[in-house]
Amino acid sequence: MLSSITERIAERLDLMPAGERRAAQALIANYPMIGLKTVAEFSACAGVSSPTILRFVARLGFQSYPEFQSALKDELAAQLQSPLSRTAASGATARPGDASPALEATLENIRETYRHVPQRQITDIVTLLANRRAKIFLIGGRFTDPIARYMAAHLTIIRPNIFHLSGQENNWRDRLIDMGRRDVLLIFDIRRYQDSLVRFAEKAHQRGVQIILFTDQWLSPIARFSRHVIAGRTAVPSAWDSSAALFVLVEMFIGELTRALEAESAKRIREIEALR
Repeated sequence: MLSSITERIAERLDLMPAGERRAAQALIANYPMIGLKTVAEFSACAGVSSPTILRFVARLGFQSYPEFQSALKDELAAQLQSPLSRTAASGATARPGDASPALEATLENIRETYRHVPQRQITDIVTLLANRRAKIFLIGGRFTDPIARYMAAHLTIIRPNIFHLSGQENNWRDRLIDMGRRDVLLIFDIRRYQDSLVRFAEKAHQRGVQIILFTDQWLSPIARFSRHVIAGRTAVPSAWDSSAALFVLVEMFIGELTRALEAESAKRIREIEALR
């Protein structure tokens, strides 16, 4: 699978001058629709010149703006695929009982996901999660909430003030009163993106909550409200997307945070074990 546009941005962001970086940020915040506008409209939305947009597109490896837009349209079509349409697409290449294509695709997803997550971003996220004065909230969608719950279970052992949000949407909104500018909300959302999570993220963003989004390579609309976006690869030759790369990322962050809070986490673990 070729690199997505968001992955190309992650690879090249540190090399971009300020104007191109603003173009990249504008695209991520309004993905992919702003890139489907004309060059003039894109430049106006990003607050940069039209030549800057063209240089940005060239830096991503495209020969022309129409080629860039064609790639965006392909990603948008993939984003909107349903399990039924993916069943038809995968049926021609996968034989019943043959798990090897899905296994190989999953392993490749994990490798490529890690390749496109900058170390600086990992460090910044761990710093946010290690802030002892912050409350950490976690939530996911229909298929991704188990990842949020899994991460919350580990973080609860490492540090205090960890809250997994479950139940109905009204219950989530009730927790907004407890969220402020120093707090962090981790959201897990992959295609087809959950409208209730988007609404909740917007309200949390309005309260100044720092949002960390774990999503797929096509980007949940929650990206526009997020301080950090971690895009994991999820596509496999199956009717269903694979969350394996996101689980591995979460385990990496759990390990990094445990090391960052080594003394505190060791003390909490000893006390927890003493209470058993």
